[in-house]
Amino acid sequence: MKAFGHNIVLKLGAISRYRIKLMLMTALFWTIVDMGVYLYKFFRDRINEAEHPFDMHTSAVLLLRTGLVFIICLAMAYLLIYQLKHLVRNLPLGLSLLIKSIILVAAAFLLNYILHFTYIWLIEKEPLTTELGHNYYKTFQSSLFFSQWVRWLITFLITILIIEVNEKYSPGVFFDILAGRYLTPKNEKRTVIFIDLVDSTSIAEQLGHKKYFRFIRDFIYFISIALLENDGQIYQYVGDEVVASWTVKKQNANRKCLRALQDCKRLLQRNRNYFKKQYGIVPEFRAGIHTGEVTIGEIGVIKKDLAMSGDTMNTAARLRSATSELNQKVIISKDFVAQTNLKNWEPVSLGLVDLKGKESAMELYALKF
Repeated sequence: MKAFGHNIVLKLGAISRYRIKLMLMTALFWTIVDMGVYLYKFFRDRINEAEHPFDMHTSAVLLLRTGLVFIICLAMAYLLIYQLKHLVRNLPLGLSLLIKSIILVAAAFLLNYILHFTYIWLIEKEPLTTELGHNYYKTFQSSLFFSQWVRWLITFLITILIIEVNEKYSPGVFFDILAGRYLTPKNEKRTVIFIDLVDSTSIAEQLGHKKYFRFIRDFIYFISIALLENDGQIYQYVGDEVVASWTVKKQNANRKCLRALQDCKRLLQRNRNYFKKQYGIVPEFRAGIHTGEVTIGEIGVIKKDLAMSGDTMNTAARLRSATSELNQKVIISKDFVAQTNLKNWEPVSLGLVDLKGKESAMELYALKF
């Protein structure tokens, strides 16, 4: 999976925007925590000591410190969200958390030194050489060193856990659950897509269990990237199948669904040499797309999740199944066609088709691209 990064060249989509937003929010959170501790200690020392050694209350010092902390926290957040994510991708969650936390704590220790010596140099106008030895002794021979490490470690662990849990549920879903948005089931109009692997049974027999699992993992990786980059909300993975949706009321939702299909095809073709080398097979996908009302609600007792149900979900699943029966790659419903600008696409009418579990035939279209 290491070679994937330079192979994926997409526009600034949902994943990029999500990571940039997450980086800014993480840096802001760490800055607020640091400044909160700093101000608490300042006022505590001001009360307990008759004379404070430094004139820390000036607005210039406070602004300088806040700016420096935010800039360095931004660099640390970039390290966490972009660099460390790839470094520990294939490690167990516990070991991943430990490695990330240790690296971030070391970076925070460097942050503390940068802040201190910047203050000595810019505010106190003292030479840095005489301060090095004194500060080294003061840091490592006091309880301050240990307390800072503990505070940083707890802060970073909480941050990393929140990010991991949020990404487990798909970006945004965790916070919907946290806010209780779907405690009471809600009806929403959504476009739903079911995507799965073509000839999965024969591929599984050819590759064997373990190699097939790695093949499916790589296939789903690229499909997921394409869906997320186009604002698709991934609902679930079932074997070699990915289910995603778009809220219709959001701008260009159905066009984004179509662009996701194009990106799925583009990414798989762009990485065909990788699949050929690793597995001797280049994967292809098939998909069913339908638009309609779904009921969304929170389910579960110990493990909570959002569930989507209703005729729209069932119909989209039937359309995906119909692709193999009708020898088509993508089948879309008339409801989707009626609400989508299909300029530059080639929908081909399949007429009225009886779908399993449906009382009446549906007018379907095959999508060529």
